Amino acid sequence: MTTPLRVTVFDYGAGNLHSLVKAVEAGGATVTVETDPAAAVRNTDALILPGVGAFAPAAERLASGRDAMRDALLGGLPTLGICLGMQLLFDASDEGAGEGLGIVPGRVTRLSAERVPQIGWNRLDAVSEPLLDTASLDVAYYANSFVCRPTADGEQYVTAWSEHEGDRFVASVRRGHVIGTQFHPEKSSTPGVTFVKAFLDFATAVATQQRSSV
Repeated sequence: MTTPLRVTVFDYGAGNLHSLVKAVEAGGATVTVETDPAAAVRNTDALILPGVGAFAPAAERLASGRDAMRDALLGGLPTLGICLGMQLLFDASDEGAGEGLGIVPGRVTRLSAERVPQIGWNRLDAVSEPLLDTASLDVAYYANSFVCRPTADGEQYVTAWSEHEGDRFVASVRRGHVIGTQFHPEKSSTPGVTFVKAFLDFATAVATQQRSSV
């Protein structure tokens, strides 16, 4: 019997995770919602950092287990950060105090646009993320006022871009097994759900390889 993929969703305590959990469960995984950041990366095959909330309270919730989570991500734990979850992969944010995980060098700043927040559909360009290609995801759903600005060293991890009122910003990143999306795949129609499933398939392949090498 195939062991179901174990996925942990880290809950910052900021909002409804129902649609995200349902999308992951629809992909065949078992989901645990965890509020302790160190516990969130123990005994799991994959981690999801959800897109609900604001940077400062999320960073505060992360602080006690920041090093443990960062070590797990850099150590190869498949991770998907969505919207705020992707922003937490960066160093810090103008939205509020606190440290991110520092997986991708850079800072989160406010969108330079008259219409903020950006809510609705937007195109992806310069895509180099295989999982986005697998899902044929080239238009995605956004709900954000802040965006990630990588440093020169951080730009190597950018895998797609979008633009809002002339402000070009990072749509997705990848470092090793860690993937971040500024958009909400779980709200991006069938291609978005297909992308989530592609991530789960990727995490399953990693977990299977790790189990076979033990």
